[in-house]
Order: sequence, then structure tokens, then C-alpha cells
Amino acid sequence: MVDVVFVEPEAPGNVGFMARSMKNFGLHRLFLINPCELGEKALYHAMHAQDILLNSVTYPSLEEFLVKEQVDFVVGTTGTAGGSYNVSRIAITPEKLSESLDPHARVALIFGREGDGLSNQELEWCDVVVTIPTSEDYPVMNISHAAAVIFYELYKRVKTYPREGVRESSRQERLDIMDYLDEILVELNYPRHKHQTAHTIFSRILGRAFITGREAHTTKGIFRKIRDRLIKD
Repeated sequence: MVDVVFVEPEAPGNVGFMARSMKNFGLHRLFLINPCELGEKALYHAMHAQDILLNSVTYPSLEEFLVKEQVDFVVGTTGTAGGSYNVSRIAITPEKLSESLDPHARVALIFGREGDGLSNQELEWCDVVVTIPTSEDYPVMNISHAAAVIFYELYKRVKTYPREGVRESSRQERLDIMDYLDEILVELNYPRHKHQTAHTIFSRILGRAFITGREAHTTKGIFRKIRDRLIKD
């Protein structure tokens, strides 16, 4: 199940177009974060997807949405993929995302502001970041067009998903792994200025790996034993 989250939309027409693209590809749950006034213009552009718009849920901030909705996996979107030293923006393609997601997990697919996208802090809250390869001559896409590309990649694999019987790890399971990692780094007297970077990099690795529940359980067990051994020593 995919929840579409639009952060601080600035133009009501874009919200309508987003709802329209969602319905094209079988998506129905729209969350708006601190949106502009929608009005008739949003409804007009939504066309036959007005029900999605009328049933949308609003939150004052992305942080509050993540706390209250308890999704399993958070996917951010960006038009600017990062390099080795901007780990919060290292991104995968929509095709790679569609190949990896568990269709039974609750996924939040987050789109940023039309002008500025998602902030670095907001990207930090995401398990993985997606970007669409575009021409260098004109790399910027309209947000509803970009959304349609990602929705298509997700939808085309709905009925042919190859990982039957495999449960994707939950967000809480991955957070538990990260808690153990932090404890291990503390016990190792890892330099404080490197601790956060190590935490972020390992979190991104977990996100892009799309580990299963079984893999998360085993990883937690290994990290717990490492932590316990370090504490004893």
C-alpha cells in the first residue's frame, strides 16, 4: 500500500494533477503537508480523481505525519541526486524502487515543494531517495509529471511481483538495528564527529538494501551480541 505525501504544495493545480496521476495508476491515499488553499482550481484539475482530493488528509508537518501514521517504509524524491559526500541524497531510480518494495508494506512516497523540493533534514527521515534520470539540457520536471513516472514504475509490477511470501522489514525493525549500531559505536569510543556520518551511511545502506524481516531479525541479533561482548570487555 502506497501513501502519496505532498509536502507544502504551492499551486492548487498541481495538487489536482497529483490526484489525477494517482488515480491513473491505482493509488488512492493522499496526504498533504501544510498545503496551500486548494479551492475549485484543485478540483478542476483533478478531473475524475476528485474523490482522492476530497478524501485527502492534512498534517501541519512531515514529522507529525511520520509519527502518527507509522508507515513501514519512507521514500523521498529529489531532482538532485547526491554524490559520495552528500549521503542523504544518494538516490536510486524509480525502476529499482519498484523492483525492491514489498507490495504488502505500507510505504510513504514523499514529494517536496514545487520550487525547493525536500530539505536535507526531510531527506534524512527517508529510508531511501528516488530520482528520475533526465536530460542535462532540461533536467527539471513538473512535479505531477515526475510523480506519474514513479507511479507507473510501481504499478506495472503490481501483478508480477516476484517475492511472494517474503515480508519486508518494518521501519521499527530498521530503527532497532540503528540503535544497536549507535551503542556499538559508543562502546568503541568512535569519534563523535564521525558517529553521525557512520549512522547516516549505514541507515542509507539498510534503506537501499530493502532487507526482509528475517534479515532484520538476524542483523539485530548479531549487533546485540557484538554490543554485549563490548560491554563485558
